[in-house]
Order: sequence, then C-alpha cells, then structure tokens
Amino acid sequence: MPFTRINSKMVEAQVLPGQRLFSQRGAMLAYRGNVSFTPNMQGGQGGIGSMIGRRLANEATPLMTVEGHGSVMFGHGGHHVHCVDLGGDTLYVEADRLLAFDGSLRQGTMFMGSQGGVMGVIRGQVTGQGLFTTTLQGHGAVAVMAHGGVIELPITPQRPVHVDPQAYVAHRGDVRNKLSTALGWRDMVGRGSGEAFQLELSGQGTVYVQASEEKL
Repeated sequence: MPFTRINSKMVEAQVLPGQRLFSQRGAMLAYRGNVSFTPNMQGGQGGIGSMIGRRLANEATPLMTVEGHGSVMFGHGGHHVHCVDLGGDTLYVEADRLLAFDGSLRQGTMFMGSQGGVMGVIRGQVTGQGLFTTTLQGHGAVAVMAHGGVIELPITPQRPVHVDPQAYVAHRGDVRNKLSTALGWRDMVGRGSGEAFQLELSGQGTVYVQASEEKL
C-alpha cells in the first residue's frame, strides 16, 4: 500500500477491503469513500508485547487503525513527510516520527543498547530520544515525519556515515550505531551538545537525515 505524495507535507493512501494501515492519531486530514478509523490498542502487527515495551519506555505513540474502501490523506503539525518502501528489511525509527504505515508490517521495540552497547544508551540520553526505538519489518510502505525535509545517505562498510544526533530520523539495513565525541573535552567546555557528539553508523544500509536539529 504505497503512499502518494501530494506535497512535501501531505501524502495519500489507497485503502482497500481486507487491508489496513496504521497512522498516528490526529494525522488524518481528509478522506474519500467508506473508511473507518478506530483506536488501536494492540500496537500493530507486533501485538501486545511491542505495546508493553513502548509503555515501559514511556515512548508509546497512540495509533489508529484505518480500514475500508477509499483514500485517506495524512499530515501532522505541518511537518515534512518522507516515504520509505520496505522490501523485507527493517526500519528503525522513533515512534513519534511515524505518520502512517502499512498494516502488513510487523512492529516491535528494540532496546538501543542492543545495537550500540553502552554508547547506545548514552545516545538515547544525549539526544533525548529515549532508550528504545520502534522497528518496522516486512514488505510495505512507511511515511515518516521530519523538520525541513529528509535526505537519504547510503552506508557501506567502506564509508560509514557520521550524523548529528539531533538530525537523525531513522535508518534501515544491517547497521551498527555508536555515539562518539567530535571534540576534545577542553573544546567542549562552553559549547552546546549539538556538535560535541556524532552518531556514527557503519555497515550496509541507509540513514535518513533531516535538515534541522529540532525535535518533533
């Protein structure tokens, strides 16, 4: 169920009988046809387990289930929207970045330390993103939100990518992440945390970076 881009801040999805999608509550802007919207209490395809994980992390974003036959337009807060098509791989994204996604995708919650060890935990504290992140896996489409638009940067074993943690939106593929200091300790005195830390992503995949250091 791919999303059609209306403009930089709105997307449209076709809803067909027997299929469903999930969206952030309050993200529906308009719809056509016989479409229903119901609060989702199961945490998507990940079920109650993924919902509990997000509740424990205090990072659950309320979702609604969209079903029926018609088309729905989504947008939220005037944020830029970027669409990602998954072909069986996994997308790692903060829950509050999710605008809408295919109901066929399996949703889960990953402890950030499992990818970056202790530094993964530190990254969560420094960026303010928390200790858990949402995963979406399978074949389907995802619409994520960002400030100022998104650029996709390829990650290869030969060319890791360094990202300002505040500009990080999501990543996909077989990617490891770690937080490192960009400056010496003496240089950091009197400076904000923005350029003092870098998020290093290595392996094989893609990272999505927004054109801003603002959180949603």
